[in-house]
Amino acid sequence: MSEALIIGATGLIGRAVIAAFGDKTVTIVARRSVDGLAPHHAERVASPENWPDIIAAEQSAVLICCLGTTIRQAGSQAAFRAVDHDLILAAAKGARLGGAPHMIVVSSVGASPKAGNFYLRTKGETEDGLRALGVERLDLIRPGLLLGDRPGPPRLGERLATIAAPLADALLHGSFRRYRSIPAATVAAAIVKLAGQGGSGVHIHENDAIRALAD
Repeated sequence: MSEALIIGATGLIGRAVIAAFGDKTVTIVARRSVDGLAPHHAERVASPENWPDIIAAEQSAVLICCLGTTIRQAGSQAAFRAVDHDLILAAAKGARLGGAPHMIVVSSVGASPKAGNFYLRTKGETEDGLRALGVERLDLIRPGLLLGDRPGPPRLGERLATIAAPLADALLHGSFRRYRSIPAATVAAAIVKLAGQGGSGVHIHENDAIRALAD
């Protein structure tokens, strides 16, 4: 089995995870090549419909899923769900078929299948689908606003949210601390730490737990 297999490697967290692994070799499955990828990593470029078979064949010890889009990027709620629910679960089933005992999946703070918000409800339904696979260990990462340099054109809403983040974070206390912003590099460091852990069960990691893992 390889050290880890990453999907969603071209996004903000995915790139940070690759960097956080440093000299350790990871396998990346993506629809396009990752710019600047170090030569010691393995890359499998394929259409998403082929990902489950590729992931199963890789037989990685841990699947790390940083895959995610927005409704605006996807163009519709149906297109968003096709990525953040259907593709994630298809990839996870491939990893399960390949014998992966451990999955680490980036979700979102507030994810719940009962949420009134479509985005958060989809995230919650994806989490439920992952639980149903019965993998030995499942780590669900629920960050708030992610800070970092995103690939692609800047998004005005995210830029404004990033500017307002320090003030907003200062107002979030107690149970609301989980909604605080967090650097993508911190989330990535926590994911790499989790990838080296054994154990079993379903574990949910929100802001403070993510930061503790990263330290």
